[in-house]
Amino acid sequence: MRRAIAFLTPLPVGGGPPNGITFDWFPLVGALIGLGVGSAWWLADLAFPPTVAAALVLVADLALTGMLHVDGLADAADGLVPHHRDTARRLEVMAAPDVGAFGVAVVVVVLLLRFAALASQPVSVLLIAGLWCGSRTVMAVGARAFPYARAEGGLASAFTGGDWRPVTLYGIVAALALGALADGRRTGVAVGASVVAGLVVLVAARRRIGGYTGDVLGAAGIVGETVGLLVAAAKW
Repeated sequence: MRRAIAFLTPLPVGGGPPNGITFDWFPLVGALIGLGVGSAWWLADLAFPPTVAAALVLVADLALTGMLHVDGLADAADGLVPHHRDTARRLEVMAAPDVGAFGVAVVVVVLLLRFAALASQPVSVLLIAGLWCGSRTVMAVGARAFPYARAEGGLASAFTGGDWRPVTLYGIVAALALGALADGRRTGVAVGASVVAGLVVLVAARRRIGGYTGDVLGAAGIVGETVGLLVAAAKW
């Protein structure tokens, strides 16, 4: 668990580098991060209007994740979104240290959607916990059920492999349960939609680059969370 926390957050918890069982703890650590972000939302809502509270929630999430997933989203967008590129070129672009127009545009749109969705719905700590649990479950499933795209390996390849079914079962059950406890059917469906959206990103990456990378896992997680927030904010 400490290894998973050290990988998913900038918190100095020790534990060493990730290993083969680190992904088993991703759903639980995701739920804990979500509880932290959701608590920040609840506290900010007590002191500020909804728009300011929503902005502070974005800041809290970026701080708790060390902007790891936003960075992955930008790199994955630069590599996966453009048309008419071969696999080698897509992987080369994703490995480059700079961010291109596709990455900037996608990150801006996603952050705006997250801000609007948070500002337009009531505070729900359990919803955030469920969505963040589901997004880390998708990351774990992607790393275990999909091939790694880079032949030379990379950061996420350090804990590739293992049976994807146990972590899928407990992660999805936990995420849906947290969502359902938040506000019944509306939030339960939102968590389910977030998992599906994250899996769509993984499938798209499989078709365009042959599998996943660490950037793809981050993109799948943050896209799933964003879709879940939008579904929860819809007029039910």
